[in-house]
Amino acid sequence: MRINELLHTEYPFIQGGMANIATGEFTAAVSNAGGLGLIGAGGMNAEMLRENIRVCKKLTDKPFGVNLMLMNPEVDAMAQVIVDEGVKIVTTGAGSPAKYIAMWKEANMIIMPVVSAVALAKKMESLGVDAVIAEGTESGGHVGEMTTMTLVPQIADAVSIPVVAAGGIADGRQLAAAFALGACGVQLGTCLLVAEECPIHEAYKEAVLKAKDNATIVTGRIAGTPVRILKNNMAREYVKQEKLGADKMELEKYTLGSLRRAVFEGDVKNGSLMAGQVAGQLNEIKPIRAIFEEMYKGYTDTVKNLAQR
Repeated sequence: MRINELLHTEYPFIQGGMANIATGEFTAAVSNAGGLGLIGAGGMNAEMLRENIRVCKKLTDKPFGVNLMLMNPEVDAMAQVIVDEGVKIVTTGAGSPAKYIAMWKEANMIIMPVVSAVALAKKMESLGVDAVIAEGTESGGHVGEMTTMTLVPQIADAVSIPVVAAGGIADGRQLAAAFALGACGVQLGTCLLVAEECPIHEAYKEAVLKAKDNATIVTGRIAGTPVRILKNNMAREYVKQEKLGADKMELEKYTLGSLRRAVFEGDVKNGSLMAGQVAGQLNEIKPIRAIFEEMYKGYTDTVKNLAQR
């Protein structure tokens, strides 16, 4: 079964829950283009989330969901908001959603936690979730250690629920690979940063378009909070100070508010330009619909070419 059959979307594509980026408007645009849009609750409080859900409902009649970051201080209120507002799909990150599962199941919600290890995937299955999103270290933002190539097949072998691949997917070849590894769909993030509808600052988009194959770096690996971003002044200084033994309080001065500076102000020197390793593949701004169509056609072309070899 492909994930679009479970989610009732046109394509087996889920949009990553990008904090400060995935607004109600952007989520609706993704859903209207045939994927599953997700409101990124990471940079919101409970009332902001409620407002964005209501905006999204006005702009689409297609399925959409919410990505809930479980370390958010208002997570309990947010977990209730998505029930009250009738949201039917939720993805989670940065922790275990165990305490909310019964409530969400009672509301007939589809629950899909993001996982970065086999043990966590098995635990989530035992809790009764509907699918897991196996996210490899190639992705932008908060990352684990395992690559998508190694993580997805091991999780697919370990659980009986659907597995969605995430990290390092930006064209049809990578979509075909994800299916071959045992995934039933993919989560997309970095390739949507350069969508026409994406609300990030134009300078941020241009930085992604100019990125080369080795343009990303992981900050916070030593401190235990690894985040993949584009290399810039802030990233290089952060890693330098981290290697010199700076504590978390010292390092926080580089990252506090840095994502918002990148998204809203276009600060490409000192902002946190979250992006995955596929940034080097991206060279054009396109509508979301065109990104989806080209990716799926690339997948079918790849499968045909492989069958002829």
